[in-house]
Amino acid sequence: MIERRLLAIYLNDHLAGATGGVELARRARSSNRGTSLGETLATLCGEIEADQRTLEQVMERFEVKRNRSKVAAAWAAEKLGRLKLNGRLSGYSPLSRLLELEMLQIGIAAKLALWQALERTQSVKLAQFDLAGLIERAQSQRATVEGLRLDAARAALAQEPG
Repeated sequence: MIERRLLAIYLNDHLAGATGGVELARRARSSNRGTSLGETLATLCGEIEADQRTLEQVMERFEVKRNRSKVAAAWAAEKLGRLKLNGRLSGYSPLSRLLELEMLQIGIAAKLALWQALERTQSVKLAQFDLAGLIERAQSQRATVEGLRLDAARAALAQEPG
């Protein structure tokens, strides 16, 4: 049996993280539009948005109310994260890309942990959700972002001093 209060906290924490992740994925997609990276990020963004909707459906299935303040705080934190120094006074830089991909990597790892934890509960209420498929998709997302991240690291950091 799942402890309802703890589940509500857990799911709301992940919903907050998913909200920040969706916003970050949208920003990365937009910043790289018109490139092959942008196409990959567009696909990834769509999957991340779908995963957030699935999480919301899980919450509905367990009758867990959304903690709007946590979600709003995560949304605001993602917006504030845009103010970080990236080596340029304004605009997008190779370091921006690297940091965004690293943050996406962290979010995907957390999402993978969520799906694995829910699968482990073996709750009948989760039978309608393809948790194995969600786990597989998160693993695929993690591998995709890791390749992109390493390419971005090379582009941002591998310049020889002049």
